[in-house]
Amino acid sequence: MLDPQLLYILAAYSAVLITAILLGGQLPHWVTLTHTRMQLVMSFVSGLMLGIAIFHLLPHAIYTIDSTNGVEIVARWTMGGLLLMFLLLRVFHFHHHDIAEDAHDAQCVEHPHDSRSNAINSTAVGIKTSWLGIALGLTIHTMIDGVALAASMQADFMLKNDLSHSTLLLGLGVFLAILFHKPLDALTISAMMSRGNVTTFQKRIILLGFALICPLSALVVLWGFDFVAHGDGLFVGSALAFSAGIFLCISLSDLLPEVHFHSHDRLSMTVALLLGVGLSLLLINLESDYTHVSVEPVTSSSHHVSH
Repeated sequence: MLDPQLLYILAAYSAVLITAILLGGQLPHWVTLTHTRMQLVMSFVSGLMLGIAIFHLLPHAIYTIDSTNGVEIVARWTMGGLLLMFLLLRVFHFHHHDIAEDAHDAQCVEHPHDSRSNAINSTAVGIKTSWLGIALGLTIHTMIDGVALAASMQADFMLKNDLSHSTLLLGLGVFLAILFHKPLDALTISAMMSRGNVTTFQKRIILLGFALICPLSALVVLWGFDFVAHGDGLFVGSALAFSAGIFLCISLSDLLPEVHFHSHDRLSMTVALLLGVGLSLLLINLESDYTHVSVEPVTSSSHHVSH
């Protein structure tokens, strides 16, 4: 049976995450979401995800595997996660959060050749991309987020020297990265539904279903770690490294178009990026000290960490 602490923390994370996604789908009704505002938010979230991948997921993966070839294992799984997410983005084209519908925003985007053929905006993407592709892509992406959250929580549970302190912070960095990113995905879903004959009630049901994917995926993965892998550090660390590759690909897929196509507000977007990276660094200070040697498999009845 899963440790109650993990279940309680996951339940709390799930409640906050579901609320954020449902509210995120309603943001266009409350706030005018211009292209510039979206780019600032995306820069901050990308910086946070980038920092979480490098400062949290990768080191924790190495500590959790704790093997002479742990670094090589982490490198391979990280590359695997990055390539998988790249292929998902290439096939399903589901990761588009940009809004460039007014004249000012359109003029702020650099187009090397013909602006009509190169303009990047959510309307064009919505026309070219099928509902099925976006739904499937976002579903897989969100399930992987659940893997990342579960692996981070399990690794923190295994590595903490003293579980009597900061137990509520298990997987906090990954949770915050997902929390800030998922409302953007909810906006994508809402934008697609607004172009179809979808009622308000149907929109809420769809968003609720989307919001449940990550918590349920995390619960299944935690169960797998406990009952199938028996808390083996190799499985947990590999999942962390795989998630790091996913986070790296997602963050860079948002950042690189900004570098190449956007000539406006470069200073403010850079500051937003650095703030996101800075937050990921600050989160390290909230973590308890880790034991970086010989993580033994944990069972449902006990928690072992060698010293």
